Amino acid sequence: MTIYEPCGADHVNGMVIEWDVPVSMDDGLVLRADVFRPAEGGMHPVLVTYGPYAKGLSFQTAYPSAWEMMIRDHPEVERNSSGRYQNWETVDPERWVPAGYVCVRFDSRGAGRSPGTIDVLSERETSDLEACIEWAGTQPWSNGRVGLLGISYYAANQWQVAARRPRFLAAICPWEGFSDWYRDATYHGGIRQTFWENWFDMQVQTVQHGIGPVAGIDPNSGLAICGDEALTPAQLAERQVLLRDVLRSHPTDDDYHRRRSPVLEDIEVPLLSCGNWGGQGLHLRGNIEGFIRSGSRQKWLEMHGEAHWSLFYADEGVRLQMEFFDHFLKDEDNGWDRRPPVLVKVRSVTGEFTAREEKGWPLPGTAWTPKYLDAASGTLSSEKPLAASNSYDPQGEGLLFLAPPVTKRLELTGPLAATLYVSSETSDADLFLVVRVFDPTGKEVTFQGALDPHTPVAQGWLRASHHELDSVISTPYRPYHTHRNPQPLEPGKVYELQIEILPTSIVLEPGYRIGFAVRGRDYQYDGSAGRLSNLKNPLTGVGPFLHDDSDDRPQEIYGGHVTLHTGGDHASYLLLPVIPENRVDGADSDPEDSYDRPI
Repeated sequence: MTIYEPCGADHVNGMVIEWDVPVSMDDGLVLRADVFRPAEGGMHPVLVTYGPYAKGLSFQTAYPSAWEMMIRDHPEVERNSSGRYQNWETVDPERWVPAGYVCVRFDSRGAGRSPGTIDVLSERETSDLEACIEWAGTQPWSNGRVGLLGISYYAANQWQVAARRPRFLAAICPWEGFSDWYRDATYHGGIRQTFWENWFDMQVQTVQHGIGPVAGIDPNSGLAICGDEALTPAQLAERQVLLRDVLRSHPTDDDYHRRRSPVLEDIEVPLLSCGNWGGQGLHLRGNIEGFIRSGSRQKWLEMHGEAHWSLFYADEGVRLQMEFFDHFLKDEDNGWDRRPPVLVKVRSVTGEFTAREEKGWPLPGTAWTPKYLDAASGTLSSEKPLAASNSYDPQGEGLLFLAPPVTKRLELTGPLAATLYVSSETSDADLFLVVRVFDPTGKEVTFQGALDPHTPVAQGWLRASHHELDSVISTPYRPYHTHRNPQPLEPGKVYELQIEILPTSIVLEPGYRIGFAVRGRDYQYDGSAGRLSNLKNPLTGVGPFLHDDSDDRPQEIYGGHVTLHTGGDHASYLLLPVIPENRVDGADSDPEDSYDRPI
């Protein structure tokens, strides 16, 4: 592959920065990249990112509220760097280049200074990223080992390209990024979420290649952030695949979604998957599924809390990332390969975290504990109740079931699930499940999520007509639905629904209690809403991950009353991952061997 000259180069702070390096793709289109490398020369490992957020647009300018929150919580980010070269959700070269890495940022096809048509997370983009890895692995400043490290978009496309096994790809660290386009990202439990159309409007169209001077000038390179050409609105529209229209036309997990979701079992490269307990709407499930199902023999899972971006840039996060890449890209014998495969940060009711190493996921020794719903009393208990039922209006608050206050410290860490017996007065029903925590006074306890400051402990979703399970990979604690063969309900008929609830970690102190809500609409925090500068909607508990498309959820179908049946032959229950204080090291975590262990 041809090596091109950059448009210009700067020498600053021990770095050589090559601006706007052109790199040809297999169809002849030329992408643009900025290269940050050590000034002393030599051959170094390379960290590559490829994405749509414009390499010339600074973090501070584009996402000021997120930047201010990060600096407030982790002031070392500002102390350790000038911040001049900080981009949204990519590594800071001022931290990595002095450590002996080359950082290469590509504007993806149709974004920033790269021309072409924007078709996010498409096969075309995956092929581009594969070509970028090939290019980076063959440059004179490269040691032939390429790593991928980034947040969200820059994590999701790591899963995609790693499944293709590029020859120079040596390690990946997907930080809070989905791995299943349907289940993690676009249709939660078969219910469409509207995040993507708002995201496209706010974060992608605003930096599309060719929008002209409105995008501004990169103060570091002096180049127009979104290219030198100014296209007409019609030309711009022709060069984008609108997610709103595409997603509405693909409501099941069809070939469109499969082409944008990797076969995780094909991934062989060493990986460190870093997820966020509070990333329920987009940045949680994929990291755990990627860890569990990838074919890599050398793989690690790290689970944390806090905001979506902050720990990535904090000293703690950079140390973790660098230890991993130092081992696999530099052959440093730093003990990484002797680390246990799982590091969890266990969350307290005060929002603080305690780090703990584990030997597997789910955690060995988990006591899978069913808590039975009682529609007559609104309680959760260890004993199966008598048969009862209760109905709710999907437009209202639904039904809330409360467990007794715990009398001693109780840890729940791992995946959850529910088995519910439900009937609907229409041909379908959308179920929104929320695991909640209440303090001794009855006030709900929420947490800083990946984006929303008032995130509940755990959430799950299912469109009842999508209840068909994949019998091969489903487990009692992680039901896996096919989402390919919707089966309308017979009004009034009782159906058994097994519903995935995303993993969580919480330690309850005496006096606190678990609540379990069964609803027909999104959870909403009962308090003041926050806001981020890059989001359209206020933050009311679920961040921007709302399920409010009236075309997807017509009132005549999803507005009908739903009845929940409990006890007797319809023993609905919530399955909790209880972590005993006296766990036996290496104990079996098979739920079939550990049911009915009371809290």
